[in-house]
Amino acid sequence: MPAITHTPPPYSGRTAVITGGTIGIGLATAKALVAGGARVVVTGRNEDNLRAAREELGPGAHVVRSDTADLGDIDALAALAGERLGRVDLVFVNAGVATLHPFQDVTEDDYDRQFDVNTKGAYFTMRRLAPLVRDGGSFVLTTSVTVGSGTPGMSVYSGTKAALRSFAQVFAAELLPRGVRVNTVSPGFIRTPTLGAVDATEEERAAFERLGDAVTPMRRHGTSEEVAAAVLFLAFEATFTTGADLAVDGGLGQGLSHPA
Repeated sequence: MPAITHTPPPYSGRTAVITGGTIGIGLATAKALVAGGARVVVTGRNEDNLRAAREELGPGAHVVRSDTADLGDIDALAALAGERLGRVDLVFVNAGVATLHPFQDVTEDDYDRQFDVNTKGAYFTMRRLAPLVRDGGSFVLTTSVTVGSGTPGMSVYSGTKAALRSFAQVFAAELLPRGVRVNTVSPGFIRTPTLGAVDATEEERAAFERLGDAVTPMRRHGTSEEVAAAVLFLAFEATFTTGADLAVDGGLGQGLSHPA
């Protein structure tokens, strides 16, 4: 009688920190990791989302309130990750915020909040957590298809994500001696609870969704799970890839057009 072999879960023994991990892309990534046997620390700010994520992710995840724009919270996150996880295999820098306005309507508060979260917060999260990432580990950062699209109403958001892309390339170079890879994932129109626009009305989100389906060459929104799959590929499978950007955008940023 042949021996029965048991294949371990794909992420057994792995550890990860995910910022902005209580909804959408971050939550989908956390769910895939926990289902695969990993231990994760997940951050968010909204109490309802934090509570729901704790229930959904179960004991394999430590779900904590943390504001990416607050450097004190970033320090506390690093301390918690070190205590709960020890060395970390993946840091997924995913927390972000978008407010969509024509540039003449952008306020200083709009500008500062987006750069504080998307850019400054991401930078110092990477800086603070880098010592915890094991040699050979990985960072993945969420940028956006808007970096190269010139989309009206997204001047500040696009600028924050373009800065993040540059940060990732420099961090990739600086972390080469440790074998730590740094890559970015660039989503297009993805079906998430907010569709990436936190301050939009339901009517505005519906119009935004129709626009996304119309302009995306694949004629649909992507799913959070599809982006999560790309994140996990970069994190654990793309072992000869660093400093790269992986588009998950249905062809939107690739110059494709939908057949008539």
